[in-house]
Amino acid sequence: MIGFASYAFFFLTTALSYAIICLGLNLQWGQTGLFNVGVAGFVGIGAYASALLTTPATDAHLMGWGLPIAAGWLGAMLVSGTASALIGFATLRLRSDYLAITTFGVAVTIHLIALNAQRLTGGPYGIAFIPRPFNEVADRPLLFNGLNLALVAALTFVLYIASERLVRSPWGRVLRAIREDERAAASLGKSPSLYRLQAFALGGAVMGLGGALQAHFIGFIAPDNYLSSLTFLVWTMLIIGGSGNNRGAILGGVLVWALWSASGVAIGAIVPAEQQARAAALKIVAVGVFLALALLLRPRGLIGERTVVSRHLDE
Repeated sequence: MIGFASYAFFFLTTALSYAIICLGLNLQWGQTGLFNVGVAGFVGIGAYASALLTTPATDAHLMGWGLPIAAGWLGAMLVSGTASALIGFATLRLRSDYLAITTFGVAVTIHLIALNAQRLTGGPYGIAFIPRPFNEVADRPLLFNGLNLALVAALTFVLYIASERLVRSPWGRVLRAIREDERAAASLGKSPSLYRLQAFALGGAVMGLGGALQAHFIGFIAPDNYLSSLTFLVWTMLIIGGSGNNRGAILGGVLVWALWSASGVAIGAIVPAEQQARAAALKIVAVGVFLALALLLRPRGLIGERTVVSRHLDE
């Protein structure tokens, strides 16, 4: 029973870290219509930034300043948000498919830098000894996982409240106006380029925080953690949960991570041990089938964005 509770805490902590990344993507796509297919790159920037700031000094890579974990998380948001702003400044003049292709190329570039800039990132060996919150009780898995869950849940709640306030603010209404009709928003004196850049940078900062949380919870990162499959997984979470709805983003993160974990357990139970490495690709297949079914049955997601009419009826 204790082992099951410990695993449940571990599972929910990981799922909520993905929910945070979904909140960042929801700000970019769900609220503003920015087709960012480079999610893995921005998550990786946050993870590496926080790891470099908080790990102890080492000859394996640069920095290693041993700063507090909270400083690493703030640094992750700052670095990832700044990188998003710079990338957005260069790319947000593009639209739809062209923006998607460009952001995908950016994510591939970031992955190659992480893989080859060994002096900075540790190269293919990654970065180890990343400090973990509550590490002093790591020998008590139930307490350790429970405390981490409480911390990540609190951060998720704070980000959810902040996102809701932003969505309901005049700034959020401008974002949705730009998403629906950019020319109409510009005719009202708003600058679509400036608002799009702000949303892209803020969403990237939130993704970077999600990456930093995962890095510190696990204690190790490597370039292969930030492949295009991560982008696919996060997009699936948002689409299934409900694009444009912050509650949907959180729900999608938990549900799709549950499917991902359950498919991994099923593969371990059914597939012979020597074939499990190859069979791991079936997890992507399972998520893809789930996504296809969701698009057929619930195209707006489980908790889709409410229309203007439904909001008026609620009021």
